Amino acid sequence: MFEGKMFIFTAPSGAGKTTVVKHLLAKYDNLGFSVSATTRSKRDHETEGKDYYFISVSDFKSKVANGDFIEWEEVYHDQYYGTLKSEVDRIWELGKHLVFDIDVRGAKNIKSLYPQECMSVFVRPPSIDTLINRLIKRNTETQESLQKRISKIRKEMEYENSFDMVLVNDELEIALIEAEHIVETFIYGVPTT
Repeated sequence: MFEGKMFIFTAPSGAGKTTVVKHLLAKYDNLGFSVSATTRSKRDHETEGKDYYFISVSDFKSKVANGDFIEWEEVYHDQYYGTLKSEVDRIWELGKHLVFDIDVRGAKNIKSLYPQECMSVFVRPPSIDTLINRLIKRNTETQESLQKRISKIRKEMEYENSFDMVLVNDELEIALIEAEHIVETFIYGVPTT
């Protein structure tokens, strides 16, 4: 089976990692998105099997017990996220390189499992205040969940130097070009554009 490269994009919520990942997936045919499993509720704009695999807490725990995850975490009480081994196999069977959009602890876990195959990128916002304002503008959180996320953001920013690269998302167009260079350099040795 094809065993390609892995690109991990990690950041606190609202830093822009999902925007960067979507851009890269649209630009490069040889990249495949690793869909995470989660126990959190599906949001209106999300699609099962495209954004996440939405499963129950009991199913998630059963998969953990069976060793079905390469990484998993309880992010909030009874709100689990993880990467299924079958998802890595699915993308490599397609002959594509994997792209992950995951939290910092999951990113560190995958990097430790696949140290040579993996390029880990921390997407950093210009400031924590900018990040908090982006989250507020999303309007997807209750006041309570927003406070949990803000607390988590402060902790996650401490991980910035734990990854291979830091991509500053101050000006989106520049960040997207820099992300392209990261991908091209890791796959081909030099940027192709």
